[in-house]
Amino acid sequence: MVNKEEKTAELSDNHEPEAVNYRGIKAMPFIIGNETFEKIGTMGTLSNLVVYLTSVFNMKSITAATFINIFQGISNMAPLLGAFLSDTYFGRYKTLAFACSASFLGMAVLTLTAAIPKLHPPKCSTLSDISTCVGSTAWELAFLLSAFGFLVIGAGGIRPSNLAFGADQFDPATKSGQKGIRSFFNWYYFTFTFAVMVSASLIVYIQSNLSWAIGLGIPAVLMFFSCILFFMGSRIYVKVKPEGSPLTSVARVLVAATKKRKLKLPDEPNLSLFNYMPDNSINSKLPHTEQFRFLDKSAIITTEDQINPDGSAVNPWKLCSIQQVEEVKCLVRVMPIWASSIIFLTALVQQDIYGVFQALQSDRRLGNGSFKVPAASYSIFAMLSLTISIPIYDRVMVPYLQKHTGKKGGITLLQRMGIGFLFSLIMMLVCGLVEEHRRNLALTRPTLGIAPKGGATSSMSALWLIPQLFLSGLCQCFGCIGQIEFNYKQFPENMRSIAGSFFFLGLAMSSYLSGFLVSFVHHITARTKAGDWLPEDLNKGKLDFFYFLIAALGFINFVYFLICAKWYRYKADDETIVFNVDSAKNQTEKLIV
Repeated sequence: MVNKEEKTAELSDNHEPEAVNYRGIKAMPFIIGNETFEKIGTMGTLSNLVVYLTSVFNMKSITAATFINIFQGISNMAPLLGAFLSDTYFGRYKTLAFACSASFLGMAVLTLTAAIPKLHPPKCSTLSDISTCVGSTAWELAFLLSAFGFLVIGAGGIRPSNLAFGADQFDPATKSGQKGIRSFFNWYYFTFTFAVMVSASLIVYIQSNLSWAIGLGIPAVLMFFSCILFFMGSRIYVKVKPEGSPLTSVARVLVAATKKRKLKLPDEPNLSLFNYMPDNSINSKLPHTEQFRFLDKSAIITTEDQINPDGSAVNPWKLCSIQQVEEVKCLVRVMPIWASSIIFLTALVQQDIYGVFQALQSDRRLGNGSFKVPAASYSIFAMLSLTISIPIYDRVMVPYLQKHTGKKGGITLLQRMGIGFLFSLIMMLVCGLVEEHRRNLALTRPTLGIAPKGGATSSMSALWLIPQLFLSGLCQCFGCIGQIEFNYKQFPENMRSIAGSFFFLGLAMSSYLSGFLVSFVHHITARTKAGDWLPEDLNKGKLDFFYFLIAALGFINFVYFLICAKWYRYKADDETIVFNVDSAKNQTEKLIV
């Protein structure tokens, strides 16, 4: 007999929902386990893709870098579409179920490209000149692209839904539920860091030194276990029904404001404009602001506008409330800040890609032994930096700054992001200086043989890359996490899935910008007497100049960010937000299956 508490909540004929049975911590082993296996299965493979493409598919470094940039760009744009489909049509459970399955298929197909000789070009026998190697056939590239296609689908569903789905398992109306949500976030980031470390060390080592087929097969098996764990918890999950996309409200404000663009705004908008907010809204009530007053015209009540008995507009495409208008203003204010993150993230993308190329042409031996650290494994130092800096910032810096500034977070979110932007500038300068040192040693001192991708291996220890990787971790601690928190708090509550996907959209734009910069600099400098900055052999190029170019762009972007930050007005202080006390109950009224 099924216990009453194990029944799923259903809507009755009068649409009154039963009490929802939140399983909370009982659902966490399935969700956290799914996340852990999924991250271990994908993160290491993604960090080592550039090596895979150059060593197995015989791609030139420029081609591989462009390929990775495009793939990462699409993967980071997909969550925006995934968030829309999840919120509007499918719900988070179905979205995650489909996305996990797609990720497994992507990893399985990618494994086949390494395991079956007919699915990749023959191994290149001439390491010094990759241009003489046999390239991929159209069929081989098509099969490879199908693997990336499945991985993109998986990323589009998993990234915007996983955190929100885990938080759905806790009752936000209780203290224990709120504590559980915070614990879930902590465990989520812990498992993320753990997964990256395992992937960047063990998985990457197997791929680079033992066998690509085994090194890709293990993540595929782990991804399969990730799917199994996720589906094992299906009977106890709280599954929130989709409510419809909040972007519809944004579109209504823009349409109504355009239709009423010739109308004159009243002198006292707080008293004259349409002021309605549904009782079951989960959003905080926002005060009227003076910025972007053109949008206020959508809330002007005319003789043609009609009001329902409950106070709502009969035609929401002609009349919108002040609350809807202010929610759109939140989005408009965020956009310039979001745009400033693109160049900031571009620095991180370039360090991730060309940092691997630098490691490949550096001395990766530990001591005097023959063991070589895989080039992609050096990314573990960035994660160590991030892992160390987060608790120091949260437990040491924030309390200290709180005493001096009186602010809850010690500093504002924009100040935190600005510090991350500064670290990215320093990181690019350090990258350029380290690369200059590496190349000088390669040209003036005996080298250590030929690198896997071609070109002589410099006698500079790859440990010289640790400073730039350490700075990369600090960039993520301040800039990336600061932006994620900024989006989460500044977007309306019903748009937080979209807020999460906006960070990935910024990553997508930075990947495309990175690909453009690589191609542009490569083609322009190849025509000059000084030579190509980004050749196959880094010893013959000027990668340090490329890093300094990105640093210059970062400085201009930092000035732009400061201007935007000074202009920005936060959504509201915690003390000024009027929060609907029934909003937590409304989570129950969405259905929960």
